[in-house]
Amino acid sequence: MQKTLTKQQARRFLLRKHGLIGDYRFSSKQGILGFVEQAGCIQFDPIDICGRNAELVLQSRVEGFRKPLLYELLYEDRELLDYFDKNLSIIRLGDWKYFERSRRAHRMAGRGIEDVNKVADHIMSSIRERGPMCSKDFGLRQKVDWYWSDTNIARAALETLYFRGDLIIHHKKGSIKYYALAEDHIPAELLHAEDPLKSDFDHLKWRALRRISSVGLLWNKASDAFLNIRNFKSGERETIFKQLLEEERIIEVAVEGVKEGLYCLKSDSGALESALRDEDCAGRTELLAPLDNLLWDRKLIRAIFDFDYKWEIYTPEEQRKYGYYVLPLLSGDRFIGRAEIVNDRKRRTLEVRRLWYEDGVARDARLRDAIAECFQRFGEFNACEAVEMMDGGRF
Repeated sequence: MQKTLTKQQARRFLLRKHGLIGDYRFSSKQGILGFVEQAGCIQFDPIDICGRNAELVLQSRVEGFRKPLLYELLYEDRELLDYFDKNLSIIRLGDWKYFERSRRAHRMAGRGIEDVNKVADHIMSSIRERGPMCSKDFGLRQKVDWYWSDTNIARAALETLYFRGDLIIHHKKGSIKYYALAEDHIPAELLHAEDPLKSDFDHLKWRALRRISSVGLLWNKASDAFLNIRNFKSGERETIFKQLLEEERIIEVAVEGVKEGLYCLKSDSGALESALRDEDCAGRTELLAPLDNLLWDRKLIRAIFDFDYKWEIYTPEEQRKYGYYVLPLLSGDRFIGRAEIVNDRKRRTLEVRRLWYEDGVARDARLRDAIAECFQRFGEFNACEAVEMMDGGRF
């Protein structure tokens, strides 16, 4: 039976699902693992203006989150893994077996494959003998046509072997990736596990359900939330949504004022019923990541939150409406504005360069205190000793 929600109820459901309203649902390393399991993946982006995207996602949800915790889970505890899901992402190590189709595709084809195959054995044997290595360690100068631009053959080979599952990212120094043999760091029973998904259709179905869980609510139409799911065309999507409904793995939801039907996981029924009962919960004030899971479908956010957000990092400067690296600002069950923030590492100061409020936001003392407290926490997350409003203004 279809559920009908007001926009406010839909917002509160989504925020409960993401652990962005009320008391923190996630804390410490177990909280990080819990959120990644729920989300399926967190998008990774290397740009670090005031924290990298994955770190920004976690700082808004995981109580007491600090950047070293994620590094430890990736490169020391090895419970998380860098891999492609929704573009470059961070996933649970246990999900390795579900991506065998992707690895197999890269073994059979790929850009520069002939050049890469000529040096692949040399790359693998060198790492086997010397341990983790980066592209600069090989001294190979040949350039090849690569996905983003022409690049060094060593980098292309390392990335191809990583796509194929022969290598993993062992650790990073800044933005430099060091690769190691997958067999040395992934348990054999997982490394060589059979793909649990027996057909391409089953794989698409698993990916679709994973993305619905990641966002919380999604519609059955083309969406940026479905990026990097190969061959996920409208016909397959229609069939998959129909089957998931028949199997009672998803629920259809109508939101007042939103023309399209939306869908959530059946397992999220409890949070949905809480939203329908309008159960009160204390609002929090948080800065979100530009590629936050909640924001994967910007049109959906516009429809439910009446908030229009675009990450303008790739927009020419003269065409930007706000700024280069601007974070959405959530308070309670609404986005109240956005902020351009820079971590000045030399001065150990968090610079709030600009703060834009949405129309109609009542900037009373209570809200200003909540924003100040949010920015203070954000400064601590960035190991800053002070927070500074650059224009001399007030929150």
